[in-house]
Amino acid sequence: MTIEPWYWIAFTLVAAVLQTGRNATQRGLTDNLGTLGATMVRFVFGLPFGLFFLAVVLAVSQADLPRFNAGTWAWATAAGLAQIAATFLMLAAMREKSFVVATALTKFEPVWVAVFGLVFLADAIGPALLLAIAAATAGVVVMSWPVQGVQWSPRPVILGLASGAGFGVAAIGFRGAIRTLDAPSFVVAASSVLALGLCIQSAVLVGYMLWRDRPLLANLARNWRTSMVAGGLGAAASQGWFLAFAVESAARVRTLALVEIFFAQLVSRRLFSQQNSRREWVGMGLLIVGVILVLQS
Repeated sequence: MTIEPWYWIAFTLVAAVLQTGRNATQRGLTDNLGTLGATMVRFVFGLPFGLFFLAVVLAVSQADLPRFNAGTWAWATAAGLAQIAATFLMLAAMREKSFVVATALTKFEPVWVAVFGLVFLADAIGPALLLAIAAATAGVVVMSWPVQGVQWSPRPVILGLASGAGFGVAAIGFRGAIRTLDAPSFVVAASSVLALGLCIQSAVLVGYMLWRDRPLLANLARNWRTSMVAGGLGAAASQGWFLAFAVESAARVRTLALVEIFFAQLVSRRLFSQQNSRREWVGMGLLIVGVILVLQS
């Protein structure tokens, strides 16, 4: 299957839009389900969609499911657990700070991804990409810096930064898992790893709930309609991310993914009646510069 240079850009932009919708839906579920319950929704209710995507891909391509080797399992398990932790921390940050700023705080992720990708996957980092990451990171710092006269707490900042690190580990892990597969196409490889990751994550979370909090499972069942929406959006977004990871370095993908900040800004104004300060607008301007540079790198 021919891989066009623009594929990863299209996959990333679609995934960013879908992820913004998923984050907003999950944030709304935290009031009824708590942070852990809203975290579970992304994976448990995303699993049926992930399996469906894989079935469609295998049927259309007339391919067999690729063999998962030890490396695939190791990468996918590490990435899946890191993504669970990152999602929990992100939702916790969103409960304490504005939707846009909390989302921005997680977007230190490209820095982590660049470092982890270089160390573990030998992904190249050129000067243009470094400049793009620096500009985007500067935008995040400006957006999340506390306004003068407003009481500031380090807790949401720490939660957001830790979340970004977790998402960075997940991005590298899933890209590593995709690269271990001998698949007929990048689409089959990406879809297979997505389904595997969701299976691992769902098993871990449901097992934990059966052990520690069975009433939460019943509460999830009562909120199944909204949970299915969040799960479907999450699985579709992950499909986009994994397709992008299959054809391009995680550092470039996750830096371009910062356009999610703009989508989050629109959502915050529409759904949560949150207004952005002048400083946040300046920060988003720097993010634009970073996105332009990564496209040219």
